[in-house]
Amino acid sequence: MPRGADYDRRFERLASAGVDVHGEADFVDAYAPASVLDAGCGTGRVAIELSRRGRAVVGVDVDAGMLEAARRKAPDIEWVEADLTDPQLDFGRTFDAVVLAGNVLIFVPSGSEERVIANAARWLAPGGRLVAGYSLRPGGLDPVRHDAFATAAGLELEERWSTWDRTPFRAGDDYAVAVHRRPG
Repeated sequence: MPRGADYDRRFERLASAGVDVHGEADFVDAYAPASVLDAGCGTGRVAIELSRRGRAVVGVDVDAGMLEAARRKAPDIEWVEADLTDPQLDFGRTFDAVVLAGNVLIFVPSGSEERVIANAARWLAPGGRLVAGYSLRPGGLDPVRHDAFATAAGLELEERWSTWDRTPFRAGDDYAVAVHRRPG
């Protein structure tokens, strides 16, 4: 069975058990962006939900199998197979929000997080937001490094939470959701 189907099945089980599987979409949607780039979109769960809510969405992922599942579910959304670390990756437009949900920043090659954040900053319109959620693992990306990478890319920290439902962030939490904004 393809990985994309396994991934989708996991969220289908959670939804059927009454778990809200749209926390990331709820979080991003609260900013009312007209356009969203779902960077590291996987099978499209977040992008499809944001599109259903009326947002213009583009999904990008390096995994062809995951994108195949996304295209089957939502053929009208633009799905791009590309590497988020590629400095030449250009969508020919900017977005009001770039979302890196589902631990994207811990799944990119180690040492490439700064490049991914710099690329995401390039894809933001003035005033746009980079929204990233990720597990805080020993030796992995942490809020201090994340903020430094975002600052180097011209972004400013707007807020940080420990969950997608906006639980306040505290030192020692095992997850972070950060919102960095492009000035303008």
